[in-house]
Amino acid sequence: MQKPWLKSYPKGVPEEISLGKYTSIPSFLEEVFQNFKNDPAFSNFGTIITFSQVDELSNTFAAHLQSIGMVKGDRIALMMPNILQYPIALFGALKAGLIVVNINPLYTARELQYQLADSGAKAIVIYANSGHVLESVVDRTEIKHIFITQIGDLLTFPKSFLINFVLKYIKKMVPKFNLPGAVSFTETIKGDKNFKPVEINLEDTAFLQYTGGTTGVSKGAILTHKNIVANLTQAKEWLGDLTKIKHIVFTPLPLYHIFSLTANCFALSSVGALNVLITNPKDMPSFIKELKKWKFTAITGVNTLFNGLMNNPEFETVDFSHLKVSLGGGMAVQRDTATRWKKITGCTLVEAYGLTETSPAACMNPMDLKDFNGKIGLPISSTIVSIKDDNGIDLPYGNSGEICIKGPQVMKGYWNRPEETAKAFTKDGFFRSGDIGIMDTEGFVKIVDRKKDMIIVSGFNVYPNEIEDVLCMHPKIFECAAIGVPDEKTGETVKVFIVKRDSSLTENEVSEFAIKNLTNYKRPKIIEFRKDLPKSPVGKILRKDLRV
Repeated sequence: MQKPWLKSYPKGVPEEISLGKYTSIPSFLEEVFQNFKNDPAFSNFGTIITFSQVDELSNTFAAHLQSIGMVKGDRIALMMPNILQYPIALFGALKAGLIVVNINPLYTARELQYQLADSGAKAIVIYANSGHVLESVVDRTEIKHIFITQIGDLLTFPKSFLINFVLKYIKKMVPKFNLPGAVSFTETIKGDKNFKPVEINLEDTAFLQYTGGTTGVSKGAILTHKNIVANLTQAKEWLGDLTKIKHIVFTPLPLYHIFSLTANCFALSSVGALNVLITNPKDMPSFIKELKKWKFTAITGVNTLFNGLMNNPEFETVDFSHLKVSLGGGMAVQRDTATRWKKITGCTLVEAYGLTETSPAACMNPMDLKDFNGKIGLPISSTIVSIKDDNGIDLPYGNSGEICIKGPQVMKGYWNRPEETAKAFTKDGFFRSGDIGIMDTEGFVKIVDRKKDMIIVSGFNVYPNEIEDVLCMHPKIFECAAIGVPDEKTGETVKVFIVKRDSSLTENEVSEFAIKNLTNYKRPKIIEFRKDLPKSPVGKILRKDLRV
């Protein structure tokens, strides 16, 4: 197969990668901890922990997991925002050979129960604010071990008066819950515990990273140690000389999201970067105050985040003189956003492309890109991208078709869903992205549409079938359809069309029902009642006709 992208590769980037001596993510991390042991690794609310501290604390947590009977292959859920406890729990779980199941801490009871039950997780590290949600469903899961943590647990003393005030306020806002047998996470990382190294190989599963699909049913993408190590190696090769810089990277996207997980927590950490964790990026004034404290060199985010920052007048007073890397992903970067970003910061906003199923990076633009080009970049090392028609046939350059991907970072399949796995791949082994794109003769790929009906709200995937299934549980709703509509703040937002079963149904009732059953970004912001919905001859609701 021809690879036109190779002639456009940045200088020094190889066609193929080698995983070398690495046998697992922990073996990869071992080298990182050794090379940068005395350097700062993560910062949150004014507290900094070094790579050595992360190594030691994660070893202690791994030993605790072993002491309670957790063994290689057991699943452990992590349900936290960006706080210091996350990387410690993550690395500890991986060292113990466990499979990590990342969960959004804002999930409703229904969403949490499904993911815990589907994954078969036996343990969970959970943010205290979500404790009441777990309490309502834990009896219907396989959870045996619960570790509770709060935002200030690992922050050093003395803290500033302001930080103390904020922490006390946050703790007062924690809903009450009762989880018998729950243990404080801080207790699991105390003392001198004896961690016994576990034999892990590249084919072992590291993550069940949940994502949706055309059916709307959330599925666990099986990401192996090889998938992640390969993507980290690909990212390091792509960064080139930028790996030689001592980076301070701002990490506002949640680490439980595949983009931030791989790009920030793993890839940038692997070159000794300090990750400044932003727990609540929606608080733009506080976020910008934190930016002003650092000579930061890199930032990752989604289009809506960059827009939000630039819409605050204080953002222009930040010192951008050290900024070398601005990386956008998770959703399409809009040209206007990229243009404004370059004007204010002097740094080009570089767009990358990937999916949960590709760990995630599949395409990236050259890091020395002079100006935004409206494309998602070139296939990275050891990656082949093919534009195919509905029959799986390769299309000529310049023709639109489904973006299909093959490489060492592509998932093993979907957890316990062989039929869905089979549908996700072409006969010649390419993963079907569901996105419609075009590749030019230089190898650059551009997305032109989405084959799936997926809605992207602030970088998060929202699947219409899930919204429809939930709302149709309401006794007053006969049927409904969900679509995405443009939104200045979030890129897209959810709009639902509803046919009433009971004429007394109101918009307020629908909204209240959604609040109870859907996390915030999935809730419909626009509700329209109709007498009927457009359907095909076989009775399938035609969402495309609702977009007119």
